[in-house]
Amino acid sequence: MTGRLRRDGLLAAALAGAYGAFALTFRGPRERFWQRMTATGASLGTLALVAEPELRGTRIGRRDVALGLASAAGLYGIFRLGDRLARRLLAQGGDEIESIYELRSLRSRGEIAGRLAAVIAPAEELFWRGLVQRRLAGRLGTWRGAAAAAAAYGGAHVVTGNLTLVGAAATAGAYWSALAAAGMPMGALVVSHVAWDIWIFLVAPPGAGTTASPPGTPAAAQPASATTARMSSP
Repeated sequence: MTGRLRRDGLLAAALAGAYGAFALTFRGPRERFWQRMTATGASLGTLALVAEPELRGTRIGRRDVALGLASAAGLYGIFRLGDRLARRLLAQGGDEIESIYELRSLRSRGEIAGRLAAVIAPAEELFWRGLVQRRLAGRLGTWRGAAAAAAAYGGAHVVTGNLTLVGAAATAGAYWSALAAAGMPMGALVVSHVAWDIWIFLVAPPGAGTTASPPGTPAAAQPASATTARMSSP
């Protein structure tokens, strides 16, 4: 089993590339975060479509929309609880959560929503569930492969230095990996990821805003937290 896993050079190279791209995305200059995140999504999504031809047939029908929205609502509920726990149990939990939401100030909300919906969220599903999880499941079995893919997704965020973000990514990754392992189609997973990203980041962030600047405040005029500075340093 281990030998066969090692022989999947494409999977190993894809994961190495993803980890490197996430490092560049989160550690580069803060003001260009969304441009880098979009480029990373486009690159990983394209790789998934090239490596796994069946993903090119992904379609989104009414059932996919219904399943995606329902599952996004379930994950949002989990994160509302997680937000409260992180703020109470982690010494830097509140600051780390706010540092994530500070990224909303870098571009207009309409532009961020467009980037999330058109590139970033679909690409993450295509890559992490469509390529990484499928290949791991083929070698480790359905559920072990799902667990390994979720761990890989969470691990890609360690470079941020934001423990709360790592935990959030691991939780979301485990949720979508479990849905994929249970048979949810790719179209529904994409809808779920898009809806959840936009809702939790732009529409109704749980517990966010305790230190946020007024709407419309230019990014340059807003204070950056120490965590954000670590996430996006020159």
